[in-house]
Amino acid sequence: MLKCGLLSKKNEPVPLKSISVEVRVQDHVATVSSTLQYVNEEERPLEALFVFPLPADAAVCHFSAKIGEQEIVAEVQERETARDRYDDAVSSGQQAFLLEESEESPDVFRLSVGCLSPGQNAAVTIIYVTELAVQADHSLRFCLPAVLNPRYTPAGSAAGIVSEISSGCGSVPYTLTLSVHVSSPKPISKLESSCTLDPLVFLHSDHTQATVNLSPGHMFDKDVELFVYYQDTHQPSAIVEAGVTTAPSGSLMRHPVVMISLYPEFPEEMTQGEFVFVMDRSGSMSNTRIESAKDTLLLLLKSLPMGCYFNIYGFGSRFESFYPQSVEYNQDTVDEALKRVKEMQADMGGTEILQPLKHIYSRPCYPDHPRQLFIFTDGEVFNTKEVLDLVKHHAHSHRCFSFGIGEGASTALITGMAREGSGHAQFITGTDRMQPKVMQSLRFALQPAVVNISVDWTLPDGITVDTLSPPINMLFQGQRSLIYAHLKGKSSGGSEGTVTVKYSLNDQPVTNQLHFCLKPTEKTGLAIHRLAAQILIRSLEQEERSGNTGNKRIKKMMKKLRKRIVKLSVQAGVSSVHTAFIAINKDSRQTVKGPLLQRRVPIYARRCVPPTPGSLPARQCAAPILGSLPVKKCAPPNPWVTASQTIESSDPYERSSKTMCTTDP
Repeated sequence: MLKCGLLSKKNEPVPLKSISVEVRVQDHVATVSSTLQYVNEEERPLEALFVFPLPADAAVCHFSAKIGEQEIVAEVQERETARDRYDDAVSSGQQAFLLEESEESPDVFRLSVGCLSPGQNAAVTIIYVTELAVQADHSLRFCLPAVLNPRYTPAGSAAGIVSEISSGCGSVPYTLTLSVHVSSPKPISKLESSCTLDPLVFLHSDHTQATVNLSPGHMFDKDVELFVYYQDTHQPSAIVEAGVTTAPSGSLMRHPVVMISLYPEFPEEMTQGEFVFVMDRSGSMSNTRIESAKDTLLLLLKSLPMGCYFNIYGFGSRFESFYPQSVEYNQDTVDEALKRVKEMQADMGGTEILQPLKHIYSRPCYPDHPRQLFIFTDGEVFNTKEVLDLVKHHAHSHRCFSFGIGEGASTALITGMAREGSGHAQFITGTDRMQPKVMQSLRFALQPAVVNISVDWTLPDGITVDTLSPPINMLFQGQRSLIYAHLKGKSSGGSEGTVTVKYSLNDQPVTNQLHFCLKPTEKTGLAIHRLAAQILIRSLEQEERSGNTGNKRIKKMMKKLRKRIVKLSVQAGVSSVHTAFIAINKDSRQTVKGPLLQRRVPIYARRCVPPTPGSLPARQCAAPILGSLPVKKCAPPNPWVTASQTIESSDPYERSSKTMCTTDP
């Protein structure tokens, strides 16, 4: 039978036709609106599943679906409740939409579009806000993730959403359009990108507003990076955002939130240290990735100061080191290390980073040589949060500088390791920007550690402040540090506040101070509130994970903490690991005879992950980039679970069902 329309490599119709993205950059915050256009060109109702990447620090704050002229705005609900409502709606013939965050990695999401009728169109819109990172050349980096590579999952490990990532290669059968609007009090100098852009258009003569579009034909084979340059260097600033008067009293959304941007300045000094380089040599690092990582490491090795100590580890399914313990950096040791680095290959199997990190942390540190850990990886691990918790647990003994190598490197892992290890993260996707990024990280590593950091507030009488950000544990020369705080009460006099940051550098006290106006800034929407909510949610989630191994009393406390996360997520309308967005078209209802067709939307993946011996191949490398999944025969209600799951499955993402199912090949 001749099939028309967009087809996958398995000759199956693809329900996703196009993705349209609008980005609004205000100074160093971006609001991103992505609209996904679905069409069911088949003769039966179907369910479309799409697993895709988002920035790890993004606050997802809106999810809606438009069918014809009717728009359905999703609600944030407790995760299991949202799943049950979705399953009930789909099994009864109603259209439903579910958006959930992966429990393993906060930069991976799954979108389920259920019960789309034959010939029907549905436009799904996802909105999130994110901070833009300052680069070595003072530009601000925005990244729209377009590549999602399969995550290595060792045998016997629990699998979830990350195990559903397509492992095929090649182009995807849907299109991307991207428009960007930049506005700032400071003049815009230029915009650069890793992709081809149309000419930049300035909207005002003072160059404070500009627009640019992505040129047609993006193949989804690389992330869309955009670098925004302002004419003036970054300066300390504060944005006060008004709350929502209809929000519950005392809640985060009711009262103003302030975002403080600090750029600490202090004399640059150099300290000796122990430099431990950890190189990902798993199979996923093959070809250009391992070469890029080696070039980065070679540049660092040649730039270390004489008299420091260093060692180099390689890891995959196992790990090895150049030396039993770190050796002194001199001409002989560096010449030997350079030779051995050039011989490195991506030949060590899977991506298992926990064991080498545990080994390194077990080694004693050298007195007067603070340990600096440099990690080079594509980030294709399944246990991201376990790795981050380990780095955080040992944050007192080292600083961690991470390098994401290649397209699709996990932002959750790369930025998370640097954050928890009081270091700095870089993403190396080409050679043009590699040297300044590498030298910036080395400069930060050679900087003496800033200690005894404290934040004090001076506010008019009647106003109190709750700091929402975790305590600052790192400051680097000229690098931005952000502080979010909740302002409550009414001023009895005075319209200005002051934030004071004190710290010690080489036993010398340093003070940075910023005065700011308490009047809310106009035209920020609720972006600052949502970023603050996301920061607080992530902090509470980490606290919950750290307490889940405790006794009954501690576990009881963790349950209360989970309820607090859900409450905050629902009130702020921001996603969390314990909540999901759910939208149901209650006006739609159709009679569904037999099970729904299920279609997986493909996403560009660089290559397949070889299955681990003894593990289920379907969890390692699903053969088709897209195809019709085996049809489940179920007694109603139909659970619509994925094909790789069986009735005995222990997969935590298998939706609960009271029915017995069998799978037809």
